[in-house]
Amino acid sequence: MRQRIESGYWNEGDKISTIEELEAEFKVARITVRQALDILRDEGLIDSIRGKGTFVSGRPKEKYWFNLANDLESVIESVRDNVIKVVHIEDDAAPPILQAGEGVLAPKYTQLRSVQFSRGEPFAVVNLRLSREIYVRDRKNFNRKPALPRIMEMSDIGIIHALQSVTIGVADPETAKLLRVGLGEPTADCRLVLVNSMNVAIYVAEFHYQRNCFTLRRDLIPKPKKAVRKLARAN
Repeated sequence: MRQRIESGYWNEGDKISTIEELEAEFKVARITVRQALDILRDEGLIDSIRGKGTFVSGRPKEKYWFNLANDLESVIESVRDNVIKVVHIEDDAAPPILQAGEGVLAPKYTQLRSVQFSRGEPFAVVNLRLSREIYVRDRKNFNRKPALPRIMEMSDIGIIHALQSVTIGVADPETAKLLRVGLGEPTADCRLVLVNSMNVAIYVAEFHYQRNCFTLRRDLIPKPKKAVRKLARAN
């Protein structure tokens, strides 16, 4: 139903289907329809008028304001000033599962689970496994600021790969609670792996973006190649 409002299928001021019609169309129980309507009403998207029905009264805010960057320097800048709240730290965490080409495991990892905010509203949940050797070097900053910019400021760390993949997922119970969205709502899931000059995966992060903030824009016409800044440094 939210998608119908977002897409303009239901325009502002339109009267939407009745509860009975929605129940039959979506083949769900009446209580489920009522709960969905309550959520949309709380979000300011619909309003009910006694004796007349339910009408579209607004549109989702801040739609697709966050564009996923497609080069490492842009990714760093996009997260540098993010406000984060760390909700879980595990010093001796289970290692991440690495895919082909993602290097080898570090001896130990620290896990940091955090929520990132924009204008006071949560827009991403981040699960990060960071090489413990790196984490203990600047524990204070890693606990209160995005880790990626701080890693790139460490002059003795050379990055030879920054591997990014994007998939569509759904919010599990904890992610839904932290993002303040419904259980099972779509999320944009981004995985970023940094591999150092010793072929060790020092940073493995999974970003779960709230779907109403996220977009992926690309110019499909290739541009002339520019000089690429060398990320790897000699040990």
